[in-house]
Amino acid sequence: MSDLSASDPWLDRVLREGATPGLLSALVERLSPTDLQTLLLEVYRRRAADVTPGGLLRAYERNRFTAPSALDAGGLARLDALVHERLARHGFTGLALSPVCPLGTNSAVATVDQHKVVTTVRNTEVVADATNVLALECAVRRRELLRTDPRSRQRVRLAATHRVVRAQVFAGPGMSPHFALLALCTAGRAEGSFTFETAALAEQIDVHLDVLRGARELGHQISAVRVLLTDLTEGRHRQALREHVLERLARAHPATTFAFDDDRMSGRGYYSGACFEIRATTTAGEDHNLGDGGFTTWSADLLSDAKERLLISGLGLERLCGLFHPHTGLNR
Repeated sequence: MSDLSASDPWLDRVLREGATPGLLSALVERLSPTDLQTLLLEVYRRRAADVTPGGLLRAYERNRFTAPSALDAGGLARLDALVHERLARHGFTGLALSPVCPLGTNSAVATVDQHKVVTTVRNTEVVADATNVLALECAVRRRELLRTDPRSRQRVRLAATHRVVRAQVFAGPGMSPHFALLALCTAGRAEGSFTFETAALAEQIDVHLDVLRGARELGHQISAVRVLLTDLTEGRHRQALREHVLERLARAHPATTFAFDDDRMSGRGYYSGACFEIRATTTAGEDHNLGDGGFTTWSADLLSDAKERLLISGLGLERLCGLFHPHTGLNR
């Protein structure tokens, strides 16, 4: 196996100073996932047995993962209810996801470093991005459709509002390792002439803009909403994106600005085909990202079928509540 400690000085110190020689290789290579789970469960059972009430309180106060959200729970609940009402209007099926997903959901599907994910001792990980889990469910449902009809173009539209947990340290005031997110996934099959892609983009962006419109009705102060679309096909599908996405949405949402963003660098290599960003301005004149999405190869990879297509996107519900509401702000 490769030297797993080469890029991690903390792990290197542990292996050098305190571990049994060959321990890491034995844990990774020689123990089955089930046997490793059995071992780790016993390790943490014994450690938990030594926890005192006072130590538990100190851990709760100091652990950055355990603090509750600074936002008003009622405000988040009202926004969540509005989201699901709007999802139904647009034909998206809302799912209540499990808090955990299979080990490797982020690193195998989305190529995210495992250190950015909270991994459990039961061969699972805490959901860090609900679109990854929705992609798995989309693949399951698309596989069933393809078993009935190998050329099925029936689209699967799934959505979830979920509190995700991310292990990397976020800089800036009000940033938290856990936050509420709206995730959308549309899975289908290549239809030629970029037809699936433009239709799915218009549908998902329309959902997000409808949610923002509803959020305004709840009192959120959202202004200057802009949708920025990036063509990742070197201009091959720019005209289709203009006609079937930007111009179509501009007619439906005249108060929103739509434009191409040819200078976008983030997401290149992660997204393929096309991606988009939704930005808005607060009452203080601050410009913020609220949503992001694009096409990935996840369905094609999961189903080993290059004809499969998948559009994912997310809208920051916690960010929306914290930055765009006059009375519900981040106050921790």
